[in-house]
Amino acid sequence: MTPTEDRKPARKKPAVEALRATIARLEGHRDRKRAVLPFGMHEIDGKLPGGGLTLGALHEVAGGGNDALNAAAAALFAAGIAARTKGKVLWIVTRQDLFAPALDQAGLATRRVIHAEAGSETDALACFEEGLRHGGLGAVVAEVGRLTMTASRRLQIAAERTGTIGLAIRRWRRQTEAADFGQPTASTTRWRISVLPSAPLPVPGVERSRWLLELLRARSGECADFEVEGCDAKGRLCPAGVALPPALADGAAAQEAGRFRATA
Repeated sequence: MTPTEDRKPARKKPAVEALRATIARLEGHRDRKRAVLPFGMHEIDGKLPGGGLTLGALHEVAGGGNDALNAAAAALFAAGIAARTKGKVLWIVTRQDLFAPALDQAGLATRRVIHAEAGSETDALACFEEGLRHGGLGAVVAEVGRLTMTASRRLQIAAERTGTIGLAIRRWRRQTEAADFGQPTASTTRWRISVLPSAPLPVPGVERSRWLLELLRARSGECADFEVEGCDAKGRLCPAGVALPPALADGAAAQEAGRFRATA
């Protein structure tokens, strides 16, 4: 019998297979294709694996500064994502400064939102995890400051099991605490939202918000920056400089304005 014939296929050890399965689970099942939520913008979706935000995963969002404007932009960005999911949305806060009508303007109807106020960040994380484990929600949004690798892994695993998207809005009471945003977590993507000056409308009115989106981390994807117009009434973004209200886009408002000037 030759040495080649004498060889037998190596049998895989159960312990090794179990370890590999655990690692794959913690890394987000990279070998398994999961559903995504597209932004509807090729510039953004083209940078994300699968062509959109992965559902059943944890995503981080933070404002570009510690001020109220950038924090509001981060919240509205998360609201636009949640608005494009199906089902109720659990929104967990630790501060009483969430402006519900603004969420509605970003496409997230008030009737869809379940508000929960946590007494501490520890309680907020516990509610966050329980909401993701529930399985009957479209999205779970939570305001958290510190997010450790252990806590983020628990959230990621809970999201994977139910297919619910988790959005962690990172907020800090002091600017010095923002350094925690650079620490490793198990989140699938990490975003930073900064407010930019709005472009003037062709007619008098309130301009649409304009943001700088920084995709700081995307698992198996690329980092990138995008200038966009803020969420519309359906939670959608569009490239900066091309957003027009529907009435303006089809010329109806311009025609009406012309008739008003003619009769004035």
